[in-house]
Amino acid sequence: MRFLNFFKQELAVDLGTANTLIMQNGEIVIDEPSIVAIDRKSEETIAVGRRAMQMHEKTHENIQTVRPLKDGVIADFRAAEQMIKGLIDMIGRRRAFFSHLKMVICIPSGITEVEKRAVFESAARVDAKETYLIYEPMAAALGIGLDVEEPVGNMIIDIGGGTTEIAVIALSGIVSDQSIRIAGDELTDNIVNYMRKTHNMLIGERTAEQIKIHVGSALPELEDPPADFSINGRDLLNGIPRQITVTYQEIAGALDESITQIEDAVIRALETIPPELASDIYSTGLYLTGGGAMLRGLDKRLSKKTQLPVHVAEDPLLAVVRGTSKALSDTRRYKSILVPASSVS
Repeated sequence: MRFLNFFKQELAVDLGTANTLIMQNGEIVIDEPSIVAIDRKSEETIAVGRRAMQMHEKTHENIQTVRPLKDGVIADFRAAEQMIKGLIDMIGRRRAFFSHLKMVICIPSGITEVEKRAVFESAARVDAKETYLIYEPMAAALGIGLDVEEPVGNMIIDIGGGTTEIAVIALSGIVSDQSIRIAGDELTDNIVNYMRKTHNMLIGERTAEQIKIHVGSALPELEDPPADFSINGRDLLNGIPRQITVTYQEIAGALDESITQIEDAVIRALETIPPELASDIYSTGLYLTGGGAMLRGLDKRLSKKTQLPVHVAEDPLLAVVRGTSKALSDTRRYKSILVPASSVS
């Protein structure tokens, strides 16, 4: 048995729009941007992950950078396959006739059957012998330590790169859910558009992401405000590069419309839950996970809107992959929350 275990490799994969995280044996072994650089002539993969991100928006005509996932699902099947293969190769494959690669991959709760099949096929192309899917809100709940098998309702709001997943979980199932394609990428686009309209400055996706990290806010007034942030871009009036400084109040205004849509989705999810579960959620509150949970003031804004306590996960970026790893380590126990390939038409 120990001899066979040597050839067994088990990976928990948070295949995100912005970043992909992989856990093996309870440890994070991959934390890389979900992007791949491809040679246009030979169609060979040049770089994956962080190295490809360094090339993003800086390439010449022979190199193309591709983000294979859009809105939480695979948009470019071939690039996704190359990215997954490249990331797994970073870990090191146990290549042998007896090798057995087992994967649990998390997916948005609003995914279609066709999109599920695309994930399974991508896993099969990297020689995964056993693949399961798990819905992101369920993985997030497991990852923050909630007992999803109990007859107690818990609401998870997972704000990722491509989608915001809002789900009420009880008895190992999702009772009600809302999946909207307003999340980290949309907030980044909001900042790009704001800089263009307000400051006549063109900035790239990477710069907008840095603005979001340094001065991103859901509220125009914060108790502990971040320092103003200086950025470089191209002046749209004369084409000359220049530098300006932005404040968190400006960015709060730029993000307001998208955050309002997230608030509305939370309200819709609350409106559809049975009264007994509503009673549980009044006591337990709402749980924020994902990269978007780190946006300054978001918990206070949601709490004010819903009149419910809002808890930000201790390590929101890792909640989903940790829950996926937990399901991977005991697939028999969590069989009811995992989606096997045989169930997808």
